[in-house]
Amino acid sequence: MGVFKAVGYPEDVGRFYKLEEYAGYCWTAHGRYPTNTPGWWGGAHPFALLDYSVVHNGEISSYDANRRWMEMFGYCCTLLTDTEVITYIIDYLHRKQGLSLEEIAHVIAAPFWSEIDQMPPEQKEKMIYLRNVFSSLLITGPFSILLGFEGGIMALNDRLKLRSMVAAEKGDLLYVASEECAIRAIQPSPDRIWSPRGGEPVIATLKGAK
Repeated sequence: MGVFKAVGYPEDVGRFYKLEEYAGYCWTAHGRYPTNTPGWWGGAHPFALLDYSVVHNGEISSYDANRRWMEMFGYCCTLLTDTEVITYIIDYLHRKQGLSLEEIAHVIAAPFWSEIDQMPPEQKEKMIYLRNVFSSLLITGPFSILLGFEGGIMALNDRLKLRSMVAAEKGDLLYVASEECAIRAIQPSPDRIWSPRGGEPVIATLKGAK
């Protein structure tokens, strides 16, 4: 995994790092410093940890509760931005607890109790378990998240869809952005374009990847 950060216009950053010389199956990008926390290079996205890369658009109102939980398990939030704790939550749930990406989505953008009550018994039991065991890892506030990982990518909106997020497909390529115009600037004629529902993860993996 490579992470490139700089100050300047995207095209200038691309030329500086000679991105045309790199090849990859998954690319994530973010175009500014944080706006709700101190703006400095350490808080700039993407956030990388092991084989995870996280880009986040939004504002996490549950940051303090999320941070206190993560620090009980040895994580230390020092970069002054809420995206840092999102990255640690994903690492904790996926790598340390062995949850699937779908299960992680059901923790951090958990369905409402009223929705859980209407689920089939087996699914209901699972959702109740995840909500009870990982209650402090529910992320509240408006957000959209892109998670790049070894073998694929996941996109996730907050459960109320307070932040915009659009996905599109063209052949075997998946595009995700905050706005449709950003996708069409790269791919003017997608085969399919849609707006995922709140709390509904969009997951794409390479053939043969877990």
